[in-house]
Amino acid sequence: MATRHWLLALAAGIGLGTALSAPPRAFAADDGGTLTISDAQFLWTCGFSPYNSSSNFLAVGPVYETLAFVNTLQSAKVTPWLATDYTWSADNKVLTFTIRKGVKWTDGTDLTPADVTFTFNMLKKFPALDLNTIWSQLSSVTQSGDDKVVFTFKSPAVPYFYYVADQVGIVPEHIWGKVKDPTTYQDASPVGTGPYTISRCTPQDISYTRNANYWQPGLPKIAHIEYPAFTTNPPANQALSTGQAQWGSQFIPNVKTEYMAKDKENHYWYPPTVNVAMFINQTNPILKDVTVRKALVYALDKKRIAMIGEYGYEPAANQAGIVTPTFESWLDKKQLADAGYSYDPKKAIALLEQAGYKRGSDGMFTTADGKPLEFTIINQSAYTDWVAALQVAANQLKQVGIKLNVSNLAGTDYFAKLANGQFDLAYAYESGGPTPYYEFRQWLYGPASAAIGQAATTNWERYSNKDTDALIDSYANSTDAAKQHDILVQLQKVMLDDVPLIPITEQVDWDQYSTKQFVGWPTPEDPYAQPMAGYTFPDWAVVMLHLHEK
Repeated sequence: MATRHWLLALAAGIGLGTALSAPPRAFAADDGGTLTISDAQFLWTCGFSPYNSSSNFLAVGPVYETLAFVNTLQSAKVTPWLATDYTWSADNKVLTFTIRKGVKWTDGTDLTPADVTFTFNMLKKFPALDLNTIWSQLSSVTQSGDDKVVFTFKSPAVPYFYYVADQVGIVPEHIWGKVKDPTTYQDASPVGTGPYTISRCTPQDISYTRNANYWQPGLPKIAHIEYPAFTTNPPANQALSTGQAQWGSQFIPNVKTEYMAKDKENHYWYPPTVNVAMFINQTNPILKDVTVRKALVYALDKKRIAMIGEYGYEPAANQAGIVTPTFESWLDKKQLADAGYSYDPKKAIALLEQAGYKRGSDGMFTTADGKPLEFTIINQSAYTDWVAALQVAANQLKQVGIKLNVSNLAGTDYFAKLANGQFDLAYAYESGGPTPYYEFRQWLYGPASAAIGQAATTNWERYSNKDTDALIDSYANSTDAAKQHDILVQLQKVMLDDVPLIPITEQVDWDQYSTKQFVGWPTPEDPYAQPMAGYTFPDWAVVMLHLHEK
């Protein structure tokens, strides 16, 4: 194994001196069973492109694999996957992967380093596919010899290891190279290297079938995965509570009564990972005023929203944007306290009045020229907890003279409006990563956004600030832990001063699971992957590989 230039954990989210861990242990090939997932989503479109944000979570991991797996819950421990090893150059500008030999695509063709270089250069050729704007920092991706791929960055870019290694599904050149426009390619019958193939898809259900020739001997243990489409939480919850499904990833009110009490084999684990936030459209003529945005913060009782909407399972978030306790060491508590954000309706009203907004006899505010402070927030109708949370928020804002209209949309419509910036406010969350840097980058990095009407992969609120972009770039350029902490402190100040969005609750990985038929689940004692099905990719495939029949 080549010498590895291990870096500080805070530089790349990779532990100093940590060795690459082994893949999950193999089991006898004669096991099987069918695992059913219960997860309120939306009707399936039966597209599996790993570069489409509305479908990539269905494909990356179980079908299309990544170069490595980075575990957010275990200090960003790295597990080799399609790459067996990697090294950084001394100046941290060149990242070299050794590609695993003996891996085949499900059509029998060999995986080669050329597939890896093709994949990343396709993202360069078609920027809409580059969901994490990796090419804003890359200068080239080339093959070296018969087993290596070299990533050259414009400047030191250690945090980009996570995006390159963990977040990009590798696709076969012999198939995708024939696709004229991969930005519109549905990829209905994907050919991957992963543990599963798509054997059937309808709007109501996706069937994953074990890849009999998977490169990890004896894996996967589970023969079939069924992923039915539940468009709201209640039927999904019923499928779990009655044992029709064994793995759930949705909000369950009174989980102990409605799920745990139904069977002693039922369990749940909800680790906080990112923030659920109100994304504030920075192009809205009224919301452009930071005073209005600050008034929104003071008007919202986040603790009450968390208790009523989420039954207390998700804690209230802080305006600095740091998820605690998961990333508490990054939080500048003094700066947050000095900012003074708390639930204070009187202060919200005073701020608006001081800024020249007029409060009518009905108690509602208008601008100086008579436009009402009235906004529409888009939301996913399937998420009954979010629906309840926003009912509370609307009532709270009404008390300070701001009208909030809640538009509960079906998933496909919601995601389209979210990506295209067609909203005043949006209730949503980003995927985050091994340190808070990744969520801040997704929130605030200008190059990752887009003009209104064009799809943005992140930064849906269209926040644009060159100084903030420079801070985010400087974090990526540094491997000094103290400097990176200082940069995150400055980014927290952006959240406190500019209020580009309002974190409301700390999003947990909703994870309900039954040990009646299958065991091997991640737990607080063994957090080998984020436990949530679907959206946490490639983690959910790592979970699949650990599971086996009892």
